Amino acid sequence: MLLGLALAVSGVPAAAAETADPAVDAPPAAIDTRSGLAIYASFREGLADPSCPAGASKRWQAHFAKAPEQLAASPDESLALFGYVVDAVRAAHLPTEYALIPFVESGYRADARSPSGPAGLWQMIKLTARNHEIPIRAGYDGRLSPVDSTQAAVRYLKTLHGMFAGDWRLAAMAYNAGEYRVLGALRRSGQQARDVDLEKLQGVPRVTRAYVSKLQALTCVMLEAGEARAWQAAMADPVPRLQAVELPDDVTRVREWAARHEQDAATLRRLNPVYEGGRIARP
Repeated sequence: MLLGLALAVSGVPAAAAETADPAVDAPPAAIDTRSGLAIYASFREGLADPSCPAGASKRWQAHFAKAPEQLAASPDESLALFGYVVDAVRAAHLPTEYALIPFVESGYRADARSPSGPAGLWQMIKLTARNHEIPIRAGYDGRLSPVDSTQAAVRYLKTLHGMFAGDWRLAAMAYNAGEYRVLGALRRSGQQARDVDLEKLQGVPRVTRAYVSKLQALTCVMLEAGEARAWQAAMADPVPRLQAVELPDDVTRVREWAARHEQDAATLRRLNPVYEGGRIARP
């Protein structure tokens, strides 16, 4: 069991900075960290298309221009979560373009809620969440757990990635619009996933085409930021490495776990919105 700085707690698992499991009366173990530059390097190495595509939308590049700055300015929150998602995507042997999806969906906010119903880092509706085994019960909405939601999203993306011959663009479209709509578009246009021409796909909603454009624009923005010395310097600070942990049965509030491990309870609560008011709701 690994315990440490829990920056994202799940339904009994939680996301935490990797450390040893200390005895209650032992001194706290040092938090495992890495630099923001290491996270960025892992992201860049995992890209399927490691260059800014020709014709990438200038509009969406302008829209997401502050994304790299957001990461650098929040090493214990946004950047730590970005690193957690990059790790999960790479562990599943998927391209790291998928790690940009939470920027599009929620601005990398674990507590994001839409008036129309979607919630969490990946902005899932309840039906989708339940279909992908995210626990939702009284006092606990797993969509607001970066652990539960990321595990489910990566599983789904893994399925879509295989379904569409490893083309991350088609898989992202399917994540947005549903796999049957994208399969139908391929069929109507007489194409196959392995050599698709996206411009010739028929029946794909404009918002779904824009979804891919947004992810490509984010790639461009991130690659451009990686060449800027000021951003490199800002990303050099240590960032907690997150790891899922299991909360002991006797812990009823996030602040209790924080106190045991000498962590900042306010940070834990912000990054664990699944526990409303910091209360641990158990089945």
